[in-house]
Amino acid sequence: MADDYAFPKGELMRGKKGLVMGVANHNSIAWGIASQLAAQGAEMAFTYQGEDLERRVRPLAESIGVSTMIPADVTDDASMDAAFAAIEEKFGTLDFVVHSVAFANKNELKGSFVENTTREGFLTAMNISAFSFVDVAKRASRIMPNGGSLITMTYLGSERTIPNYNTMGVAKAALEACTRYIARDLGPKGIRVNAISAGAMRTLSLAGISGGRGMIAQGRAFSAMKEDTSMEGVAGCALWLASDLGRSTTGEVVHVDAGFHMMGMPDEAEA
Repeated sequence: MADDYAFPKGELMRGKKGLVMGVANHNSIAWGIASQLAAQGAEMAFTYQGEDLERRVRPLAESIGVSTMIPADVTDDASMDAAFAAIEEKFGTLDFVVHSVAFANKNELKGSFVENTTREGFLTAMNISAFSFVDVAKRASRIMPNGGSLITMTYLGSERTIPNYNTMGVAKAALEACTRYIARDLGPKGIRVNAISAGAMRTLSLAGISGGRGMIAQGRAFSAMKEDTSMEGVAGCALWLASDLGRSTTGEVVHVDAGFHMMGMPDEAEA
């Protein structure tokens, strides 16, 4: 399963313990990151929500030596209390957290942002996609006495308007602002906080966006490198940020999208 990608093996994460949130299947960005961290010696726990997801994710976890699976609902304080109590009991302390959690109602990820966005949907997206990282940072930092690294996932729709991305784009913008404020707060404790802005990839999240699959082809065509965003590239960035190689880097949004984010307009032949 982890063999789907060419992840370099080594010992950059040897002796480090961490939590990965958001693995849904073998196409998940969180899964790619976890696989790369495991290949470099990290010891990890996964969270999941619901029995169906546990059944789907447990074989993946076991394939890279992850035996600790913890239920966690980021919208429920009691669930999060129990999850982090279990993590502390298992590991004692943490060195890193990968937060790859986001949600917006599918019927709001199409057409007009103004016409389709509801108060309930907007607040739900903000709660799950942005506030959850604040809550995770608060809980994780309490068991990071030696410093550490917090990583979350974002997308260019936070900075620029992307058709149909709508409420999720606004939530991701909030997530990036949260990343900076968390980084400021936790910096004195030696905790680095960063976001990875990955290009469009074949994930469940992308499938939930109207026209999402077309974003991959457009991203490739309009990118500087004329290639798809690779899982190895995103996971490699996470390895850098989670390991000691990322020392002195905090409060950043690192784009891993083959240069798509910095293009002003495509060449005439691509438009």
